Amino acid sequence: MKVIIGLGNPGAQYAETRHNIGFLLVDLLAEVHKLQFRSKFQGLLAEGNIEGERLFLLKPQTFMNLSGRSVSELSRFYKLSQEDLLVVQDDMDLPLGKIRLRDHGSSGGHNGIKSIQFELGSERLWRLKLGVGRPPKEWDPARYVLSPFAEDETKLLDDVLGRAEKAVYLWIKGEYERAMNLYHR
Repeated sequence: MKVIIGLGNPGAQYAETRHNIGFLLVDLLAEVHKLQFRSKFQGLLAEGNIEGERLFLLKPQTFMNLSGRSVSELSRFYKLSQEDLLVVQDDMDLPLGKIRLRDHGSSGGHNGIKSIQFELGSERLWRLKLGVGRPPKEWDPARYVLSPFAEDETKLLDDVLGRAEKAVYLWIKGEYERAMNLYHR
């Protein structure tokens, strides 16, 4: 059993923002595999079989800073190992279009990751970091991540979501090194 957790904030005003790129990827996976979300574990949960694995897709609805509550509820209920969780997050330290797959590390200041690491009690956590780039100097970083993607960024956004989808399939199959070699660019 594997779980893909997309990070984001609930509500229409956040739907297409940089901070919600994790939700965007999980929504894409649900659409491709015709999975339906239902309310459970303080989040929206979809279930299906992908790449021969029983798979859950989770979008915590607790707002970013409390994402760990939803993740820990699901993990405890199904007695999941942290190795079976993949968190999809935005990353300002990577330019839009860049992807990084990591199996551990600090939160890097990301409040959703901080919350999950706190609730699970460990920094050992698979993460798929999707670059959203740094804000212009005059922008507040919080305002930037809560802003929508610019019109000229949508083609690059579609491309990165497509590559991230392929990286997720490799992760599900346990092909971590291959995913890193193919999609870290």
